[in-house]
Amino acid sequence: MSKKPLILGIESSCDETAASLITENEQGDPIVLSNIISSQVDVHKDFGGVVPELAARSHIEKIDLIVQKAIDESGAKIQDIDAIASTAGPGLIVCLSVGLSFGKALSASLKKPFIAVNHLEGHALSPKLNSKLDYPYLLLLISGGHSQFLSVSGLGKYKRLGTTIDDALGEAFDKTAKLLGVEFPGGPQIEILAKKGNPNKYDLPKPIFNKGGCNLSFAGLKTAVLKISKNIKTDQEKFDLAACFQKTIEDILNKKTNVAFKEFEKQNIIKNKVFVAAGGVAANKGIRSMLINLCKEKNYQSMFPPINLCGDNAAMIAMVGLEKFKSKQFNYLDFPAKPRWSLDTDAIFLKGAGVKL
Repeated sequence: MSKKPLILGIESSCDETAASLITENEQGDPIVLSNIISSQVDVHKDFGGVVPELAARSHIEKIDLIVQKAIDESGAKIQDIDAIASTAGPGLIVCLSVGLSFGKALSASLKKPFIAVNHLEGHALSPKLNSKLDYPYLLLLISGGHSQFLSVSGLGKYKRLGTTIDDALGEAFDKTAKLLGVEFPGGPQIEILAKKGNPNKYDLPKPIFNKGGCNLSFAGLKTAVLKISKNIKTDQEKFDLAACFQKTIEDILNKKTNVAFKEFEKQNIIKNKVFVAAGGVAANKGIRSMLINLCKEKNYQSMFPPINLCGDNAAMIAMVGLEKFKSKQFNYLDFPAKPRWSLDTDAIFLKGAGVKL
């Protein structure tokens, strides 16, 4: 029996220091042997957001310990590792450089292949960690820094169908939470507050709702929340605003996903219609439930990563590493950190009020 590849994944693009080892079974299904994530919530909560220099310092302090813990928990030996996959972008460059440099150094010392991974591709492939996922599929990537619809036709083959022209969805959640007085990271708490509120109390705007294809905009919505939050006097009003924000987001994503379905079907010959939602915001149960119901209506199979693998983690980085290892897609050790790194390299940059839709 031939040895199955053993891949070490390393992630340090923002404020999680993470390492994971994965391999695969005889059928080629991935097996997560370890997945260690060290959060920096306590480091940044007093600042209301991630401070890059503090995040980088924390990565430097922990990276060797986290990698060693991942190796120990996997039951493997460091000499057994077949390749090292590190996040190279996008993200905060001072943070990316820590995991990237560590991965390169380990690759050189072990004389094993090095694989530079696009963090977004990690999210895109993350459902493969617990499900059979065949190409092509429609991807909704919703995270703290990114919100986009992509047609995925193979490993490294992405076509962007729509994106945010201003804020990412995760950023909109976090900023709304901050306006409501919720401690960082507040985004996940919005859904909890929303359950106590009236989702019809406030009429919030839905920017570019009826135009712009499946492009997204959240800045105007955030501004409306800011204005209303200034006049909130009770906890119940806070809960009502959270509920209205949650409902408005679900309405926007429902409409834009419908548009994305049509665009995806125009561009692909599809036998089985598959829709994947990934990224940190894909852990939002209200959004998940809405998307699952929409997929049932439109005869799509809906797929999500496990809740604990929606946020930044190294198992998804190792998953990309495993796929690339099998097709011998390796990188030289001079591969640079890329704070901006689009999955669709041909897509034009869309940002700001001057964007024509």
